[in-house]
Amino acid sequence: MSESSAQLIDQYVMKTYARAPLTFARGEGCKLWDSEGREYLDFLAGIAVCNLGHANPEVAQAVCNQALKLVHVSNLYYTEPQASVARLLVENSFADRVFFCNSGAEANEGALKLARLWGKEKKNDAHTVIAMEYSFHGRTLGTLSATGQEKIQTGYDPLMPRFVHVPYGDLEAAQAAMGEGVCAILAEPVLGEGGVIVPPEGYLAGLKDLCEANNALLIFDEVQTGLGRTGKLFAHEHWGVPPHVMTLAKALANGLPAGAVLAVEEAAELFGPGTHATTFGAGPVVMEAARVVLTTLTQGGLVDHAAAEGLYFENKLQLLVEKYGDLLEGVRGLGLLLGLVCKGKAGTALVKLRERGFIVGLAQENVLRFAPPLVVSREQIDALCEALDQVLAEGFEE
Repeated sequence: MSESSAQLIDQYVMKTYARAPLTFARGEGCKLWDSEGREYLDFLAGIAVCNLGHANPEVAQAVCNQALKLVHVSNLYYTEPQASVARLLVENSFADRVFFCNSGAEANEGALKLARLWGKEKKNDAHTVIAMEYSFHGRTLGTLSATGQEKIQTGYDPLMPRFVHVPYGDLEAAQAAMGEGVCAILAEPVLGEGGVIVPPEGYLAGLKDLCEANNALLIFDEVQTGLGRTGKLFAHEHWGVPPHVMTLAKALANGLPAGAVLAVEEAAELFGPGTHATTFGAGPVVMEAARVVLTTLTQGGLVDHAAAEGLYFENKLQLLVEKYGDLLEGVRGLGLLLGLVCKGKAGTALVKLRERGFIVGLAQENVLRFAPPLVVSREQIDALCEALDQVLAEGFEE
């Protein structure tokens, strides 16, 4: 009898994940099927990655067509797919230029390198970055140092220096931390891994004003919140506050590895030949997937759908909060990035939902996180909420 994929992974792959006892074999839209043929509704989308749904046929066809023509050349040369995606990003954002990479962590590393260059060239060698408590920016040594969660940093001392962490949403704390040695503020427009927390009104604008007044860069990490997830193409558009630098990844190529650093010209020009690079970033196959994603999202219909269905979903969850006030504190989030805040640990609820055929996530230990593909239907939202009602009726305190 042959060994299962789970057995082989447990034997040969480093144990950096506490994996659920599921082997997924295929997907379509918001649905997944495991190796036993059981169907699931996916309300996590690979953690806000498959915004166009699993096995999107237009993405698949574009990838296949490109793979038959050209898979890789160095960024020492030009390619048409990279040109198309760069134009789509710049023409639909605040930015003047973009640097492509392979992941959110790489994108944030690139943004931090831009911040260091900004401080060196434009602010008397300033090199401190203000970041947020409970933030998440990646697992590289630089981005975990920027991350405001001790559990992510444990074991990796000494961390990269010159990061100051302040409470998210507290403008006075950011003002107090600002000084001549600060080159940038790094923030998520909506705190994702930290608990799906929407900032108070005026907070993002206050950060922008603070940076403008002190010749520092405002960097928005939109790795999770960008590309239609919150009901706008980029989350900062809800408040009308464009940053100087923005990072993207996750949904950019609907599951293929892609990241991007977008910047205004004054910051982007600091990256010259030899200052930063990538072997695989902006490869033709991945860029073709990104072209389909961006073309779809910039047509507007799917982003508007995410906004409408997100509001419907939020209202349905609020009804559960009112019904189960002994277990639930409230609902947070924007669009189709929502968190159901529990009064205790929510891991048992996640498992019970999975047993009923629904995939959801956690943000911290007490927040059920929902980030379904943007193509999710109202009927699928109803089905999830009905299952959640059943789980809450049983109780799930750990």
